[in-house]
Amino acid sequence: MIRVNLVKERPRPADNKPVFDEAKKIALGGSLILLLAFAYVGWSYWNLGETAAQVERDIEAARVEEQRLNQVISEVRAFEARRAQLEQRVGLIEELRRGQTAPVHILDQVSRSLPDMVWLTKMSQSNYDLTLEGNCLTLTALSDFVGALEHSRYFARPVEILNSEVVPATTTTPELIKFSVKATFQMAGLKSTAAAATTPGAPAVPPATKGAGRG
Repeated sequence: MIRVNLVKERPRPADNKPVFDEAKKIALGGSLILLLAFAYVGWSYWNLGETAAQVERDIEAARVEEQRLNQVISEVRAFEARRAQLEQRVGLIEELRRGQTAPVHILDQVSRSLPDMVWLTKMSQSNYDLTLEGNCLTLTALSDFVGALEHSRYFARPVEILNSEVVPATTTTPELIKFSVKATFQMAGLKSTAAAATTPGAPAVPPATKGAGRG
């Protein structure tokens, strides 16, 4: 027997399956990409936040360190100012101490420097500047006196002869030379003497040699 199928065949459901699977894959891939994009944006935002927080912490630490250094600098400056004041006071005390002994050294050195046939009649002092007035019998004796003052190291060079004039002889006095000398006492002589006295084996400073005048 021959059978004839007059019913139209319906399309099989399996024929639409590949199209559905392709769309599903595309949607799934797009969702995955979108999810990854959101994840990356979120991570980037979190990372920027952490970086900004770290920068803020570093800035705050730098501010604290700056304040500490400013305090240290202030303390150092105060210490330097205090040390400068103390050094100035010590220097002033030392200068006053030397100044107290200066007149003694001045008189001693002037006396040591006087050669024969020279004598002083007046000595005036203004700070460390001396004006010596006196008489001598010869210009050679006056020159010896000036040279002895200069070589004593207690008087700055040059020792200046302000004036000299001849005083005629009288019935009771011989002819004299009246002179005026200007000299400046220097503290370096005291320092060199003190250094020589405190240095072991240092030779003593010899006194100035008196020169002999010639008539």
